[in-house]
Amino acid sequence: MFRFAYPWFLFAVLIGPALLFLYYRYRPAKAKLKFSDLSPLSDLPKTARSRFADLPVWLFALALSIFALGLARPQYGEKREETSGEGVDIMIALDTSTSMQARDFEPKNRLEVAKQVTKDFILKRPYDRIGLVVFSAIAFPHAPLTTDHQILLNFVDRVTFCRKEHDGTAIGNAIAVATDRIRNSKAKSKVVILVTDGENNRGMDPLSAAELAKTFKVKVYPIGIYNPKGFLQPVDDLLFGTRYVVAMPKVDESLMNQIAETTGGKYFRAVDPQALEKVFTDIDQLEKSKVEVKRYYRYSERFFPWAITGLVLVLLGLVLSDTYFRRIP
Repeated sequence: MFRFAYPWFLFAVLIGPALLFLYYRYRPAKAKLKFSDLSPLSDLPKTARSRFADLPVWLFALALSIFALGLARPQYGEKREETSGEGVDIMIALDTSTSMQARDFEPKNRLEVAKQVTKDFILKRPYDRIGLVVFSAIAFPHAPLTTDHQILLNFVDRVTFCRKEHDGTAIGNAIAVATDRIRNSKAKSKVVILVTDGENNRGMDPLSAAELAKTFKVKVYPIGIYNPKGFLQPVDDLLFGTRYVVAMPKVDESLMNQIAETTGGKYFRAVDPQALEKVFTDIDQLEKSKVEVKRYYRYSERFFPWAITGLVLVLLGLVLSDTYFRRIP
């Protein structure tokens, strides 16, 4: 991370341009000796010395601006910060089965949309402790409950499709594992966000898992990742080769609603642009617990190179003005 410790000093950068303005506005006459007519000298070629006679002034002006940047104390690294707020504990269960490869949202597939929905959700919950479970035919914890949301976003970015031998959608297992990871939390409100295409075909019964979540006072909010209008699916044809046909999603919305009703949550479709906002509104109404958020940053000073550069420019300007660009008288 980069920052200026005293950013108001950046206004002093304008001192350099102001110096140049004043110099060209009020600079003294270049010659001390006056002649009645200089026209015979007008055709003489200009030398490098005459062309760059104002170079020392430009160097001084640039040095002042660079000194101003140094005074603003540029810093790079990390700092320590402690803040407090109120939040809830949330486990996100993310479906990685191969059915999530369907491109309902061209050019994106379901998993890409699910990951974006998950990241949007994380970014809007700064004081909640959030964890991640990924599932297919099996479910396993991917990240524990944490307030370090940047690390969590990195975990979400690295989520990929499951291996073929683990293919399937075990919604019940996902709810059970997420509940197990959050059940011992001391937070007043505990939530599981189930992000899936909604077709259960493996593992324990999802309604039994929902009853388990209800026992531990965990609310489940299923979010369906699919397009109800269907999607184009490639089909191999002996006569015409590969062609695309419209396939309708196999989603058990009745099951999703039952899970939500059993635990006190609600079901939403990700295709609905207001779905996430509705989830946020519902969670905001839950009873919150006080959360201490600690962030550790360590910054190192970067003013020294700027100070040295400004000093070198000043010295260079002084040397040039007293040697190569010296005027007599």
